[in-house]
Parts: sequence; C-alpha cells; structure tokens
Amino acid sequence: MSRDSDDKEILKELRALTKNKESWKENIDDVAVKLNENPSIAVKAKALWLLGEMGLEYPAKIEEYVQDIAGHLEADNPKLRERSANAMGRIGRANKDLVIPYIDRLMKMKDDESYNVRHAFIWACENIAMNAPELFCEKLEIFYQMIFDSAEKVRMEAPEMFRVIGKRNPDCVKPYLDKLEWIAENDEHPVVRIHTASAVRITKKQ
Repeated sequence: MSRDSDDKEILKELRALTKNKESWKENIDDVAVKLNENPSIAVKAKALWLLGEMGLEYPAKIEEYVQDIAGHLEADNPKLRERSANAMGRIGRANKDLVIPYIDRLMKMKDDESYNVRHAFIWACENIAMNAPELFCEKLEIFYQMIFDSAEKVRMEAPEMFRVIGKRNPDCVKPYLDKLEWIAENDEHPVVRIHTASAVRITKKQ
C-alpha cells in the first residue's frame, strides 16, 4: 500500500473516531502515537485536533502527551501550528495546570505570519480563559492590538477575548472599556463592532 493510501486510511479512521466519543478514552494512546510515527501533515493535523478534544474530556489521560502537542506550536508547517494551538486551548480549558508551562510559547503566536495561526491563538486563549481568566489579565493589551490586525478573521475574533474575560473578571477589562466602546461605535467592520459591543455589554453587566 502506498503512503498516500495509508494516509487516507488513517484519516478515515480518525474521522470515524472523532464521531465516536464513547471510545475516546481508550484510544488516546493510539492517536498520540500518530504525532511521531506518521510524517503526513494531514494526519498530524487531524491527530492534534482530536487530541485537543480528547484532552477537554479526559485531561488526566492526555497529560503525558501535552509536551508532544506543545512541540508543534513551533512546527514549520502553519497548519500544525494552528492545530497545536487549538489543542492546547481545549486541554487548558479542562485543566490550566497542563498548559501553564507552555503559555509563554503560546503567546508568541500573536506574531505568527499565518493569520490562521493568529486566529487559532486567540481562540485557544479564549478557551483557557474560560476557567483561568487570571492568566490573561496582564496580557489584554495583546488582544486589544489584535483588533487592528491586517486579517479580517483575526480582527473579528480578538474582541471575543474581552467578552470571555469580562464575564469572569470584569475588573481586568475595565481599563479598556472606553477604547472598546469607541471601536463598537466606529470600527469599519460590522462584525468587529458587534463583537466589541457584546464584550462591553457583558463586562458592564458583571
């Protein structure tokens, strides 16, 4: 069987496993092996994504693989960096202690050349901040600056970080309220305005 056929078969298995959540717990080891044993970008990317979802459900079982997953934050391929960030976000949402050693490495992704990676970075931080907003209270300037990113996708996501933090720790967002209100009223992009207005409203409500 060719490498291409092998990869298609593995991807098919991973897709089937994704839908079968009841069997995740006993298959974490098998999925994690694919990060090191398979050179295919597509297989690694799918494995990273699935490991993140498995880690959200079974953080204790994923612990031994977090270092491997985090290692892909600095992969040459942007898809792997993106999926690694996604996975770290999901795992960190379940247990912040598993990702705290890699937070500095994750934060560097704000400057990634790929806008998909920058978007995944914000999304990952939102996930972690759901249960650990204190990790980002001193880092909110990063997300404020990303509201002015060159990529539309990133600009739309960045205000969501203020919504997540504002709901859980409004004092952190207070210093940004005036600036966020201005963006909510004046930004050229309608989704940026809507997301920013939502962040302001939720923060004030809390």
